Amino acid sequence: MGADGLAKKMECFVTGRVREPVHVVHGVRTADLKELTSLVGAAGARFAADTGFTAASGQLTLVPAASGEVTALLGLPSPDRIDPFVFGGLARGLSKGVWTLSLPDDVDRGIAVLGFALGAYRYALGETKPLQVRLYEKKPDPLALEMAQSIWLGRDLINTPANLLGPEDLAEAAEAALEPFGARVKVIKGKSLEAAYPLVAHVGNGSERRPRVVVAHWSGSKAKKDAPLLSLVGKGVCFDSGGYDIKPASGMLRMKKDMGGAATVLALARLIMARDLPLRLELRLGCVENSVSGTAMRPLDVVTARNGLTVEIGNTDAEGRLVLADLLTEASEAHPTALIDVATLTGAARVALGPDLPVVLGNDDAMVEGLLEAGKTVSDPFWRLPLWDGYRDWLRSSVADLNNITSKPFAGAITAALFLERFVESDVHWTHIDSYAWNDSTRRGRPEGGEILGLRAIYAALPRVLGMTDLLNS
Repeated sequence: MGADGLAKKMECFVTGRVREPVHVVHGVRTADLKELTSLVGAAGARFAADTGFTAASGQLTLVPAASGEVTALLGLPSPDRIDPFVFGGLARGLSKGVWTLSLPDDVDRGIAVLGFALGAYRYALGETKPLQVRLYEKKPDPLALEMAQSIWLGRDLINTPANLLGPEDLAEAAEAALEPFGARVKVIKGKSLEAAYPLVAHVGNGSERRPRVVVAHWSGSKAKKDAPLLSLVGKGVCFDSGGYDIKPASGMLRMKKDMGGAATVLALARLIMARDLPLRLELRLGCVENSVSGTAMRPLDVVTARNGLTVEIGNTDAEGRLVLADLLTEASEAHPTALIDVATLTGAARVALGPDLPVVLGNDDAMVEGLLEAGKTVSDPFWRLPLWDGYRDWLRSSVADLNNITSKPFAGAITAALFLERFVESDVHWTHIDSYAWNDSTRRGRPEGGEILGLRAIYAALPRVLGMTDLLNS
């Protein structure tokens, strides 16, 4: 889809002829305050000063311009500290109408466009009122538009109520998102799923909404047969009751977001395809519901995984790692250049780092460091935890090869990753990301609800992760 078509689809951008007045948002730094008169006239400058405008990063003030039209001032940080969320308050903070940005030359307009779009996002069922604030861009940055569209897709999936998004629905959403870009998408179910992904099947046994596994393959139009292979795996638990180890009501309240890992990798895959990167891509989603019933998995069940390991179910609420395990095994069989899984996996990660910092663990230091550096560069941060050898024995079982939990109340995010590592072949460069995938409250560019954390960082890190220096410029 071209940039113009995408902008129209997103509705928060105007690219063609505008019949109504276009108001201006002036990006201003503290050092520029003395020049306000030249931007908005003497009366506007006095108004800004009287209302306390200091050009703090992201501060937005509406003022009367010399022409009599309303205009706006947006505080900007120094060039090295600009991120999309500086512009994330515009869609909700500006008055009704069409606006355009007047920014210093050192500001990347793509970042501004992305920030505006992230702040313009809203999720609602049924009819919605037209957007009140739209941004005029003669030629919107294509990457920013595709990235925003991908994040909107992921947010929509996470925000959809669980009664409207079960395993089959999530699989269909993946097909709808990927097939227009030429991906070959296969949805596995029934006896085929039980044979190929026994751990996924065991998690899904408790629900009448039967599990699905999505497997997609795609190659960029310029990708050679030996192009790097990126493999993505996502946890798609559409609702998690905890199973027989049932969650309390407070812990179950937001469990429609437990498919946030699948939403994240699906959004990333869509972005890669939309940008037609010259690589090969595989995507796997484990779409399942963890419910309580007479057929649900029980504590102390033992199941044989795809790779032949026997797994004891120490806790039915540690189901996400079971969903990922068989998918990681299958992904390893293709020996990808890089294997990345994303999951809303452990409360321990949130206790350690809170909602904004996804945990990253992996078996390849260079790959993990590449993700960390990219996260800093694009203000989409990760934080690393170790795959600590000393905790591997904590997963021992007296009746199986390993347990899906430990008996110790420590290092839950690390031991979950150590469990997953048992299903990744040792020569595969693998990274695991444990994400919250949710905004507890509305902030600039981050509306309350589902969130796609880490997508921008992973995308920016792809050249280093895949060993393709000029990948994003091709």
